[in-house]
Amino acid sequence: MLIPAKIQIDKKNYEFMKQVYKELHYRSLSEYIREAINAKVQQDRKRLRELKRTEAMEMIGRAQYDNVFESIEGEDFENR
Repeated sequence: MLIPAKIQIDKKNYEFMKQVYKELHYRSLSEYIREAINAKVQQDRKRLRELKRTEAMEMIGRAQYDNVFESIEGEDFENR
């Protein structure tokens, strides 16, 4: 479902879009603008995922961990 929204576009970009959307085989100017916005949103989502992934990796590196084998370290299991 599409939601109508008002956006502001630079005048020279709008004029360019009006001139070339037919040459680029879009059905309408609205479709051209919609696809341009979708492409930008996809790029931003990728960038945001990468930032979150990087932040998570840094947090993993800073986290303290417990040595779960500390209680049995040094025991000789072969002679048990």
